[in-house]
Amino acid sequence: QVQLVESGGGLVQAGGSLRLACAASGGIFSFHAYAMGWFRQAPGKEREFVAAISWSGGTSDYADSVKGRFTISRDNAKATAYLQMNDLKPEDTAVYYCAAGRTMSTMYRTRDMDYWGKGTLVTVSS
Repeated sequence: QVQLVESGGGLVQAGGSLRLACAASGGIFSFHAYAMGWFRQAPGKEREFVAAISWSGGTSDYADSVKGRFTISRDNAKATAYLQMNDLKPEDTAVYYCAAGRTMSTMYRTRDMDYWGKGTLVTVSS
């Protein structure tokens, strides 16, 4: 049973920082073979792409709304992906989900993800 477990969410003031982590486990899940991504869903809105990183960590991409503020990374030895979020804004408030997909080109569409975590709530106060 593949599991992606997010952690690191919480309440932070605007301008602050948080670091999310996504730990992967599961007997048949080869973390290093998957691209990893972060999505978010604000109340009343659809889930949207935030960031993605290739299996090797050599390629990453971001939504325009977070470019320059968020950084995605991964540690294949620890089977963990991270999202460093700086200069947080109230509009970043959402449940953040970790996801695994087969290739970078598919990491922008929720329907193409193979695995999902249950999410972690990030609340940014003004």
